[in-house]
Amino acid sequence: MIKLADVEAAAARIAPMIRRTPLLRFDRAREPFCANDLFLKLEFLQPTGSFKARGATNKLLTTPKEALASGVVTASGGNHGLAVARAAYVSGVAATIFVPSAVTAEKHQRLLSWGADVRVVGTVFDEANEAAQAFARERGAAFFHPFADPAVVAGQGTIGLEILEDLPDVDVIIIAIGGCGLMAGIATAVKALKPSVRLVGVEPEGSPTLHDSLAAGRVVRLPKVTTRVATMACGRTDDRVFDTVRPAVDHIALVSDEEMAAAARRLWDELGIAADLSGAAALAGLASNRIALRPGETVCALVCGAGSDIFR
Repeated sequence: MIKLADVEAAAARIAPMIRRTPLLRFDRAREPFCANDLFLKLEFLQPTGSFKARGATNKLLTTPKEALASGVVTASGGNHGLAVARAAYVSGVAATIFVPSAVTAEKHQRLLSWGADVRVVGTVFDEANEAAQAFARERGAAFFHPFADPAVVAGQGTIGLEILEDLPDVDVIIIAIGGCGLMAGIATAVKALKPSVRLVGVEPEGSPTLHDSLAAGRVVRLPKVTTRVATMACGRTDDRVFDTVRPAVDHIALVSDEEMAAAARRLWDELGIAADLSGAAALAGLASNRIALRPGETVCALVCGAGSDIFR
């Protein structure tokens, strides 16, 4: 789908418009998430509050100006939509964002604050995505897919470059999975530069998209998505994304919505980090003991999204 060179080019391209987020060593905690050295990649500090700023910005900057004349359209559980709305706003482009009814009220309001035309369609991402694609065709607008787009995937992969530069001894990277574009981008960068790194994905029990596809040996569509975490509720990944991550992923851990909420609460109580449930997913995988770590391994977990989910 993409190569290391695409990720490196994206890193240079988007640098003026995104933040290089820090790594935080998780120590001096009341109760550690694991016995290993643990570092948190604080992607919730990106503009609009998630890693999605990287992919959306790279997509916008690689889209010809004439293709943007009728605006941009996307579907999102919230975080990608915010990133697209922000990128469009700073570039003076109109944005229409389709969201499922499960989107949080906070993220819905924030989308409006960026000047986006927000349309609620369906109960899960897949339904909103079908409506967004139809709208884009009808209006001749540029469609920004949240994970099945090489430019978006390359943008997300820049996280992998930063982790390896700042934590060269990393052995395990734990990544929340929705549509799987984040995993695909990081896998492309990390496996090219340090193949020994183990990549672990975390999915909701109510949306085991990659887990079930890996078990079947092909992309499958989930018969039902039951998680309430809209940013991770995806019934089917993309074939090209699947082909990228299939040989790269070491393990998939499934966690409940309640376990993600508990991890988000701990992040707030102990570190003052207000993560949304997807942002706490990697740590929920550790706290639930569903990720096997070897003694001495250095671990990096992504806190990929901000939000006030635990305060609702």
